[in-house]
Amino acid sequence: MEIRESRPIDRSAIEALYPAAFPDEDLLPIVRALFATESGVLSLAGMTDAVLVGHVVFTCCDIDSRENIAALLGPLAVSPDHQREGIGRALIYEGFRKLRNTSVRQVHVLGDPAYYGRFGFEPCNTVEPPYELPDDWQGAWQATCLYENERVLNGQLGVPECWRDRSLWAP
Repeated sequence: MEIRESRPIDRSAIEALYPAAFPDEDLLPIVRALFATESGVLSLAGMTDAVLVGHVVFTCCDIDSRENIAALLGPLAVSPDHQREGIGRALIYEGFRKLRNTSVRQVHVLGDPAYYGRFGFEPCNTVEPPYELPDDWQGAWQATCLYENERVLNGQLGVPECWRDRSLWAP
């Protein structure tokens, strides 16, 4: 599998991927909004035999007044025909590798702790998400540091405009 930054030519395949991977969720509005964001977005495509089989986005964020010190992982999708092949893992780790070449020090995600825990994410109560989460989602707000021996910073996660839709942070 080849992992590379997504290109405009990939967009139709990416837009077909999300409904296939998440038939009960409409992630296309946030995916499209992220594509329209002019900077601070790392969009990676996983390709097998020139076919898009996975996609992930990392969005640069602030913590209090520290700009671009964190990233928000999501969304992440893998083609149903290629799940459980390590594609999601490869996309996440490639994203981590690329982010280490920036000012980003830590990554946050709102997702399944059983899945994201495999990549070093742990529940986070030191960095507040943009909106209060439902009580039963508290363990889903997670963080990991990109460098060993670093600790997750404290503060409020500042997200770009496309992530300021309250419905993205609640059921």
